[in-house]
Amino acid sequence: MQLDGKCPDGPMATRWSRYKQSLKLVAPANRRKYEVLVIGTGLAGASAAATLAEQGYHVTALTILDSPRRAHSIAAQGGINAAKNYQNDNDSVYRLFYDTVKGGDYRAREANVHRLAEVSANIIDQAVAQGVPFAREYGGTLANRSFGGVQVSRTFYARGQTGQQLLLGAYSSMMRMVGTGKVTLKCRREMLDLVVADGKARGVIARNLVTGELERYVADAVLLCTGGYGNVFYLSTNAKNCNATAAWRSYKRGAYMANPCYTQIHPTCIPQAGDHQSKLTLMSESLRNDGRVWVPKKAGDKRPATEIPEEERDYYLERRYPGFANLVPRDVASRAAKTECDADKGVGATGRAVYLDFEEAIGRLGEDVVRDRYGNLFDMYERITAENPYKTPMRIYPASHYTMGGLWVDYDLQSTIPGLFVLGEANFSDHGANRLGASALMQGVADGYFVIPYTLPHYLAQQKAGGMDDAHPAFEEAEGDVRENVEKLLSIQGQTTVLELHRDLGKIMWNKVGMSRNAEGLTEAISEIQDIKKTFWSDVRVPGTKGEFNKELEFAGRVADYIEVGELLARDALAREESCGAHFREEHQTEDGEAKRDDENFMYTAAWEFKGDGVEPALHKETLTFDECKPTQRSYK
Repeated sequence: MQLDGKCPDGPMATRWSRYKQSLKLVAPANRRKYEVLVIGTGLAGASAAATLAEQGYHVTALTILDSPRRAHSIAAQGGINAAKNYQNDNDSVYRLFYDTVKGGDYRAREANVHRLAEVSANIIDQAVAQGVPFAREYGGTLANRSFGGVQVSRTFYARGQTGQQLLLGAYSSMMRMVGTGKVTLKCRREMLDLVVADGKARGVIARNLVTGELERYVADAVLLCTGGYGNVFYLSTNAKNCNATAAWRSYKRGAYMANPCYTQIHPTCIPQAGDHQSKLTLMSESLRNDGRVWVPKKAGDKRPATEIPEEERDYYLERRYPGFANLVPRDVASRAAKTECDADKGVGATGRAVYLDFEEAIGRLGEDVVRDRYGNLFDMYERITAENPYKTPMRIYPASHYTMGGLWVDYDLQSTIPGLFVLGEANFSDHGANRLGASALMQGVADGYFVIPYTLPHYLAQQKAGGMDDAHPAFEEAEGDVRENVEKLLSIQGQTTVLELHRDLGKIMWNKVGMSRNAEGLTEAISEIQDIKKTFWSDVRVPGTKGEFNKELEFAGRVADYIEVGELLARDALAREESCGAHFREEHQTEDGEAKRDDENFMYTAAWEFKGDGVEPALHKETLTFDECKPTQRSYK
């Protein structure tokens, strides 16, 4: 299959505006006849549901949570980018576009990224109108700070709660539509299969997580807004409920999975403390604005930080990358931390940590200013570690955080299944091989507020509203498959818990498919993951029954999917014989240890097609072209 991103041509700066003029519309009186199904109510889902309902469509929104306010979007702390140039430091739409393409190591689609940069300014206006309490300067204008990978200040923030405040804005807008009856909200529903009829997405099968009943939802279009698959690593910064099931089941129905090997390892997380930890905690990248990263110069130096004098400290990011220093992009900072720890310069009890030190900032700005900027983050760190970061440096280490890969979509955000649209982190479209800080929130709300409200009507205008009921054979087949899978999980009654298998998978993923990879390790990983899959389906123990509130059953289905996601991730990493962004193949690095791309052979998006259980997936390639940002060796020195 020849993949077509359907990007408009012509001058980059006007592509989106010209494209919008060509899109078909649905007349206001006809919009109420269309049913739109939104899966997931984080930032992308809630903003899409609210906006489409405001336009007049009827929307049904499903969430696995007891309230959309608990979506993982609340965990995005540091800020959201926008090309407003409030600091007058020479920022622009083009510079945000360029920084994002370069940050993604020239593996993103230019047209999508430019559109993202264009609508970024609208996002801030929308959020302010909703009452999002962005930080302000003394004179009342919105404040900005900088993030990794850029040399301007374009990040808008609400202390360390930016995601939470943006989510409250989107959630409030959606709930207003719930009040009018234009949005039907279904909580504690998990999508377990996509229904495809006559080649189009026409609904889903969901499980009521309280009663265990299977439910059928019919729609004219399905919007998947379910986030990423970072929990495939077991330990990650993702909430435990974040999962890949909706996307993975859609993949098995024909949606292609793109660039699954592009998984971001975030450099500033609280280090792992023990083997039985369930997740890791992210410390915002904004801390690197004022915090300085260092390790002891001498390998094996185990003295406390306060006993290591200044001349015996190595501020390795400032030394290696003087141009960006502590604000290098996340992939660069993560690999640098691993390099130092591998050289026995890591700190703390495990030696898998580096210091993030605010002593200089407190001396320069005063503790009150630092507290005002990062106080809630410092409080959170102290509650978890029992260490006061105002007195001793924080300890940080990289952890699985975000997935740039996801379901393949075209310029309209439509997958390879007509009628299935994928928004936010669930798709692959905007970040390339590495995501710059403060860009996740930007894409989520851009897709929901400013892209899908234009592109979805174009699709619906070419479809007859309704005409499908849940007795269609496609619903019968999908529900039958879901029921069979649930009963199989419960029938095995083996000796191994779901948690043990997930933990085993995570160790393989972290050690062999994590920050750096090589062909030998990836080949071993694929074989070991297949062994875990065999153990899962022959020896897993899932207690309880299907007709009740059963968390073990929920997690069993998700871990079964993680195992398959992990294998595809490793396959994709093995096939990509280059280093780019967050995908670092040890065989392909420059003399000074940086990622070495192979533009001649790998300047494409890898899109994988499911060919059946036990059958190797098929690789399709979407060639990438760069009209505006000519690829160069990425350097932050």
